[in-house]
Amino acid sequence: MTATADKPDLHTFEHHWQDEADAAYLYRVLASVEPDAAKRDVYQRLAEVEDRHTVIWEEVISKNGGRVGKFKPAGRTRLLAWLGRRFGPGFLLPMLIAEEGREVKSYLDLHRETPKGAAGGEEALLLARESKEHASTISGLAGREGEPWHATASGGLLRNVIYGFNDGLTANFGLVAGVIGATTSSPDHAIIVAGVAGLIADSLSMGASGYLAAKSEQEVYAHEIAMEKDEIALMPEVERDELALIYEAKGMQRDAAHALATEVMADPERMLKEQVQEELKIGGHEESPLREGWITGTATAIGALIPVWPFFIWHGTAAIWLSFAISMASHFLVGAARSVFTGRSVFRSGLDMFVVGVGVAMVGYFVGEWVARLIA
Repeated sequence: MTATADKPDLHTFEHHWQDEADAAYLYRVLASVEPDAAKRDVYQRLAEVEDRHTVIWEEVISKNGGRVGKFKPAGRTRLLAWLGRRFGPGFLLPMLIAEEGREVKSYLDLHRETPKGAAGGEEALLLARESKEHASTISGLAGREGEPWHATASGGLLRNVIYGFNDGLTANFGLVAGVIGATTSSPDHAIIVAGVAGLIADSLSMGASGYLAAKSEQEVYAHEIAMEKDEIALMPEVERDELALIYEAKGMQRDAAHALATEVMADPERMLKEQVQEELKIGGHEESPLREGWITGTATAIGALIPVWPFFIWHGTAAIWLSFAISMASHFLVGAARSVFTGRSVFRSGLDMFVVGVGVAMVGYFVGEWVARLIA
């Protein structure tokens, strides 16, 4: 619901208050696991700025007849904090960059949608500016370029694990349900054969896809970098002027930008590195395709094993119901884990995947039953 001049949307204001309080909490977690003293100080100061943001929203809420309770980290925030403490700042920092990016977009949307003079509109614009500064600050600390609120994807080991696991679980769960629906008596043997075959096929397929995707990306980057290297060798003055314009666009004075670009041009290796970063915006392409494929394939195999393994130990109805219960719980948990990347709440993300799991089970079961009747 959008706020109106005569009826402010307290729920939206409370949502932003919670987001800011969660951000302050996560910055303090980040500071607690950061070994570098200078970066740790930056994160502490960013947490204090987020505290001021919560005060702004508290005042808006109070002026419009609402009140905030005692702060409790949201489920997704607790999950991020737990992961951050275990995997360190290298994991948590990209998550906070994405959070700041989402805040910028959310505040700009709120400002556009709020009628002039209505509660929350001007505050949203102010906080959008500050969130943009935060995003730029921590993007710089992470060695990233560009504006994170325009990003469309998050990378990394954990994402590959979660999405591979999810694919294996969902696909093999549907296969197992289909075999159950198609088999009228003693389905255990058929389920094990089909489930193991599905596990192998799906994990090899996902692993190969992960490998080929990473390899193709590296080949594209290598081609672009080679072209840029040739351009620097053949057209040094043009490339120098391009780099000077990039520096100037980032706020440098014209003469200083030209002088810096000339200095960089004197070292071909440095020039190539600068052009790759500033012009091509290429970074983070050093991942091993073999590692990407192995991680994705292994995660897929583990997910695909879940619906099948009860049939190795139990038989009949007990194995079927245990497989269903464990698979549904796993769907909820993997959905909750995906919230790390999607920005949604842990419960909503888990519930969505739970519903998907139920749907897959029903479709698989009834399609299997229908096919069995068709060919009987």
